[in-house]
Amino acid sequence: MPMPALRRVLTATSAAVGALVLGLTTAPAQATTPLNYAALGDSYSAASGVLPVDLSSPLCLRSTANYPHVIASRTAARLTDVTCGAAQTKDFTQAQYPGVAPQADAVTADTDLVTLTIGGNDNGTFINAVLACGTAGVLSGGKGSPCKDKYGTIFDDQIDADTYPALKAALGSVRTKAPRARVAVLGYPWITPATADPSCFARLPVATGDVPFLHSIQAHLNIVVRRAAEETGATYVDFSTVSAGHDACQAVGTRWIEPLLFGQNIVPVHPNALGERSMAEHTMSVLGLG
Repeated sequence: MPMPALRRVLTATSAAVGALVLGLTTAPAQATTPLNYAALGDSYSAASGVLPVDLSSPLCLRSTANYPHVIASRTAARLTDVTCGAAQTKDFTQAQYPGVAPQADAVTADTDLVTLTIGGNDNGTFINAVLACGTAGVLSGGKGSPCKDKYGTIFDDQIDADTYPALKAALGSVRTKAPRARVAVLGYPWITPATADPSCFARLPVATGDVPFLHSIQAHLNIVVRRAAEETGATYVDFSTVSAGHDACQAVGTRWIEPLLFGQNIVPVHPNALGERSMAEHTMSVLGLG
């Protein structure tokens, strides 16, 4: 082989070997870009009552151990957390408290992922139903279904008439702000079991016949949340199966929701730290994250 040709061959071979060695000893040139993650929602997203408290927004009773923080820590996402206890759908587009911006303001065209729970505070559905049935349960000594007998379909009617359209409007505002983002709307984990548990009355003083009544109201709300999510192009994260057996009537270490009485959180009838971690893990599984 002529010398010039031999030199060209040796030079090319040396360059190839050098590139191979460099590729084996250095990190890839392109790293995965972190997700821009906006967390919205009410106290179930904020983890109100779970320590430690996020002191950047004291009025919101937000925890740094809430499910958005768990998701962000496990995915290295860039988290903007505006979850706020007592939030309603209207608080996506207007200030909930002085100095607390509308939640949808946290969503931009660059947002990749949005998660939220919302709807349970509209019409006072959760708090009114739990307090009404708890009061009726105490007065009846836990017998019968006094709450169902008194309120009938009132809570369900409000969910259909008011909560459903408000949910669609709130989710639509998020979609408008970030048309390319993946939006995950979480259902609410079970507060009560599907059937009465007499041993639970001391912690959740609801009459025997009103336990399934409360359960059915929550199921109805979750159905409406799912419908609104699907109709606005969001992913619904269903907890109806995975949270079964983790309701407020279960023992410490099993329950995801704290009871009305003698619970471990400062805010009763809300997820505890285990519940928030479990919500994060199931959401990540549904979305294929992690």
